[in-house]
Amino acid sequence: MPSVRVCSRTGCLQPAVATLTYAYRDSTAVVGPLAIASEPHSYDLCEHHAVRLTAPKGWEVVRHEGEFAEAEPSGDELTALAEAVREAGRPQYSGREQDDPGGADAGRRGHLRVLPDPAD
Repeated sequence: MPSVRVCSRTGCLQPAVATLTYAYRDSTAVVGPLAIASEPHSYDLCEHHAVRLTAPKGWEVVRHEGEFAEAEPSGDELTALAEAVREAGRPQYSGREQDDPGGADAGRRGHLRVLPDPAD
């Protein structure tokens, strides 16, 4: 399920707008636009931390020129969210519910639960 990526800096909950990667061989830190997907060896940064990042002595920082834009949910993310909601709304039958349609697990799938309409 899509979610807003937040800054990787400890304690910062601001939305990420940039991605930091290190080129160890070149002793370079690269701060660019937010990557499409989160990668294991990169770090998402908010605008505050992306602009103020410093590198160790002897390292160079290559920084994106211009403003950073907040990530917009992609069509794929919105489609995935819609599919998850649609799937959660489908009744699930495992045999036990057929004997007891109002059973404790009726309308439940994973961590999502479908609540009955109070008007019914």
